Amino acid sequence: MLDAIQFILGLGPAVMMPIIITVLGLLLGQGFSKAFRAGLIIGVGFVGINMVISVLMNTLGPVTQAMVKNMGVQLDILDVGWPISAAVSFGSIIVPVIMPLILLFNVFLLAINQTKTADVDIWNYWQMLFCGAIVYHSTQENWYLTIAAVLICEYVTLKLADITAPLVEKFFGLPGISLPHVGTVGWYPVAYVFNKILDRVPGINSIYIDQKKVQDKFGIFGEPLFIGLVLGSILAILAKYDLGKILTTGVTLGAVMVILPRMVAILMEGLIPLSEGAREFLKNRFPGREFYIGLDTAIAIGNPAVMATAIIMIPIAVLMSLILPGNRLLPFTDLVMLTFILSFPVAVTNGNIFRSLIISLLIVPLCLLIATDFGPVHTIMGHAVGFPFPEGTTTISSLYGGTLQIPWLIWKPLSLLFGQ
Repeated sequence: MLDAIQFILGLGPAVMMPIIITVLGLLLGQGFSKAFRAGLIIGVGFVGINMVISVLMNTLGPVTQAMVKNMGVQLDILDVGWPISAAVSFGSIIVPVIMPLILLFNVFLLAINQTKTADVDIWNYWQMLFCGAIVYHSTQENWYLTIAAVLICEYVTLKLADITAPLVEKFFGLPGISLPHVGTVGWYPVAYVFNKILDRVPGINSIYIDQKKVQDKFGIFGEPLFIGLVLGSILAILAKYDLGKILTTGVTLGAVMVILPRMVAILMEGLIPLSEGAREFLKNRFPGREFYIGLDTAIAIGNPAVMATAIIMIPIAVLMSLILPGNRLLPFTDLVMLTFILSFPVAVTNGNIFRSLIISLLIVPLCLLIATDFGPVHTIMGHAVGFPFPEGTTTISSLYGGTLQIPWLIWKPLSLLFGQ
C-alpha cells in the first residue's frame, strides 16, 4: 500500500491534479470532455507554475548559499529543505494508515457541514503526515495519539481554510478556492492579530505602500519586472557575484515576477468551470451551503507584493539567525519558501508591503525557533527512513518546517507528557 501511495504521489501535481479534477468533474456531472479539458488545463497550469518556481529556486539557491557563506553563518542544525521533510513524511511507517484517514476525514467533515473545503491538494497532505510522524516518534509509537494529532491538525487547517477563503478571493482573485496549506494558512491568525495591533500604532497605521502605489510613483520602474530586477541584483551583490551574474540574477527574478501570475491565470482557466460546476451541483443538493476547492498556496505566490516582501526578507532572515537567542538552524535551502510563508501576512495587510515587512520581522523568528525545536525529532525521522545525512551533519530540520506551527502546538505538549 505504501508503494502504491508513493507511486501516485510521485507523479506530482502536474499528473495527479488532472486525474483528480477529471474524476471530480465527472462526479459533478460535467461530462467527460469538459471535465478532462479542465483537468488538463489545470495540469498545464501546475507545470508552468512549477517550472517558474524551479527557476526561482535554482536562481536563489546559489545566491543564498553564497550570501550565507559571506556572512560567516555557522549553526549546527542544517536546513535540508521542505522536499526532504516531505520525503521523510511520506516515507514514514504511518502513511498507509494515516493517508487514507486524512482523505476520509475531510469527506466526513464535508458531510456533517463542519467544513466547506474539499482538499484535493493530496501532495501537501505531507504536512499533516509530518504532524503524525513527529507525534509517533515522540510518544513511544503511540498510534492513538498519532491519529488524534493528525485529525486535530486537519480539522484546524480546514477551518482556517474556510475562514480565509473570502480573503483568498478578494486579495488573490481566486473565487471558490481555499488554501488548506498547513504551513501557510496557519500563519493567518498570527498575521491577523499583529495587523490589528499595528492598526493602533500611531504613525505606522497611516503608512500604506503597495505595489500599485510604487508603480504610480515610479512609473515603469515600479512595475513587478523592475522590482524583481532591483531586488535580485541586490541579493546578487550581497552574494558578491560579478557584474554578469548580478545582471542575470536580476533579470531572472524580474522574469519570475512577470511570468508566475500568468501561469496562475492558465490554472484558473481550468479551475473556474470546475468551481462553477461544483457550486451548481452542491447548490441543488445542499441548498444554502457553500463549498471551496482546496489547493496549493503555489497559486497565490505570484502576487507582486508577496514576492517583493519575501525577497527583501531573505537576507534579513539570515541576519536574524545569527542574533536570535535559542536559534540553531542555518537557514539556507528553504529561504526561497518565504514566498509561501509570507503569503497570508501580505494578504492580511491587503498588499501593504511596509506593514507586511513589520509582521514578517515577527513571524520569521518564530519559524526559526520552531524549526530549531523540531531538529531532534526531525533527525530521528530522517534516520528511520534512511535519509543520507551530509558528512559532518548531526541534526537536520527545515525553515519551512518552522512554519508548521499547528503540528508544533499539538506535538509539543504530547511529547512532554508521553515522551520517553
